[in-house]
Amino acid sequence: MGNEFGQKVAMITGGASGIGEAVSFKIAKEGASVLVVDLNEEGAKRVADQISSNGGRALAFSADVTDPEQVRACVEAAVSEFGALHLGFNNAGISGPLGPLTEIDLAEYRKLMEINLDSVFYCMYYQIPAMIAAGGGSIVNTSSILGLVGDPGAVPYVAAKHGVSGLTKAAALSYADQGVRINSVHPGYIDTPLLKNLSEEWYAGLVAKHPIGRLGKADEVAELVTFLLSDRASFITGSQHAVDGGYTTQ
Repeated sequence: MGNEFGQKVAMITGGASGIGEAVSFKIAKEGASVLVVDLNEEGAKRVADQISSNGGRALAFSADVTDPEQVRACVEAAVSEFGALHLGFNNAGISGPLGPLTEIDLAEYRKLMEINLDSVFYCMYYQIPAMIAAGGGSIVNTSSILGLVGDPGAVPYVAAKHGVSGLTKAAALSYADQGVRINSVHPGYIDTPLLKNLSEEWYAGLVAKHPIGRLGKADEVAELVTFLLSDRASFITGSQHAVDGGYTTQ
């Protein structure tokens, strides 16, 4: 166990799998107390229990982050259980509907925007006051390569992730002088459960989009997120960080 995040308390959404799980393990290993938030209660409990069994401190919290009241309850749980809130990784997301804009199911579009964009707003709405009360903090929001470039087959996802990029910048400017740093990460296609149902042909097509010749790993994104959450990134706020195997350089 390290101590880079000793005495720090973190709230991680989408913490039951993929990138959220990887970040939960990594910062807990460095001493952070972690509130593992996910709609999947069983998955969140599995991650929290594993952290605890490895000597860390974690609490599973089942919540629908599209509901502001449930998000508020998450922040209150972190403060009540661990004494404060210093770190936030707002990572919950879905891939959502694909296809031409005019063929998108409107209910599915609304659902994607609520999960991928609205929830980030709600999380920061409640996290930031708690962090200011704790003397400052750091937030990382998960955007995407599609928060930097377009894709005609994923219009709702592109819209939401560009929204996260702009929301991050504006919020960072608002709270830079109050000790809260806010940045966004922009992963390429990462081998996570979101891709588990792809055909071999579709998977190979995704690999071909990355000059590095493979998809990313959750741990590789977690390295970047951990750095941005840490005091090593103390002069970084309002910025976008791609971890994409060269995708957006093309």
